[in-house]
Amino acid sequence: MGTAETSPILPLAGFTVGVTAARRRDELVALLTRRGARVVEAPTLRILPLEDDLALRRATEQCLRAPLDYVVATTGVGWRGWMSAADGWGRGAELAAACRDAVVLTRGPKATGAVRASGLDETWSPGSEATDELLTWLLARPLDGRRIAVQEHGIPLTDFAAALRERGAEVISVPVYRWAPPEDPAPVRRLVEQTARRELHALTFTSAPAITAFLATAAADGLDGPVLEAMRGEILSVCVGPVCARPLLEAGVPVVWPDRGRLGSLVRTLTEALPTRSRRTLRVSGRELVLQGNVLLVDGESYWLSPKGATVLRALTENPGWVLSRAELLRRAWADSDADEHAVEAAVARLRQSLGRHSDLVRTVPKRGYRVADG
Repeated sequence: MGTAETSPILPLAGFTVGVTAARRRDELVALLTRRGARVVEAPTLRILPLEDDLALRRATEQCLRAPLDYVVATTGVGWRGWMSAADGWGRGAELAAACRDAVVLTRGPKATGAVRASGLDETWSPGSEATDELLTWLLARPLDGRRIAVQEHGIPLTDFAAALRERGAEVISVPVYRWAPPEDPAPVRRLVEQTARRELHALTFTSAPAITAFLATAAADGLDGPVLEAMRGEILSVCVGPVCARPLLEAGVPVVWPDRGRLGSLVRTLTEALPTRSRRTLRVSGRELVLQGNVLLVDGESYWLSPKGATVLRALTENPGWVLSRAELLRRAWADSDADEHAVEAAVARLRQSLGRHSDLVRTVPKRGYRVADG
């Protein structure tokens, strides 16, 4: 039988949230679970370590061979990693001096903060945090013969560098850290499957490459169609900022993001947006019934439901007292499967079991279907 929980209801209780981040994943998971969410962890990428990174060291040496005219800092973690690695090689002070004599551009507040923390000042930073705006700013200057160091952020900025070279600049790409596939791809594949089955309520992303890797996994498994359909509909996509969100926006997926690109702000945005999408309150047979995500609240008690059970109950509560046939419930809750009406009967039985002493909320109407008890 289902059991009720009487502890205070947290704002994300009943919601299942997918976390794709690798860096600072534990912090994000803690913020979500503290608010009541159930979290599915599946880092879509991992960051390769900087130790003994010969490509980074070669790029640093190239920066120090002659004065730099411009330095582009794209991420806070990348800038700090570069400065730290240079210190480890005994070239930190020399690199800082070279950057101090150059025009430093930063992509957003995190990169700006890291640059300032290293004792430098930025000349300009775009409000949009977009790499494209940095490029536009640079292309408006005479670049022939100028030396430009570009700190990359996980993936090569090939087009960015090519546009500068076309204007005659010498571009030094600084690969501070690089993305690689996760050592175990199974969690990402499971997250893709859960997304396609609409078993999640929200997905969180903290980098554009993580989104690209997630969608690539879906495509490789032949699930890109169902995944994008779910993300364009029931599943809320939350990104840390507009630059991160770009791959989803280009795929036609609606996205929300906070005003400030911080994990805490991301979680606050999710906490505000998600309940408004999936919270239903009504009175049934004199009882207040609140369905939030996969939790049913009845008279101050909470009952966890399966994803399928919550979907069935949500369909039945759209119009309390209306009868929905097995065929209609099958269409609403099993649209992408080969299930038959016996699956509906089994799901209703499990739903009643989860509801415990409130199992009478779901009534059987002989030869017609099911309804929620009306007041």
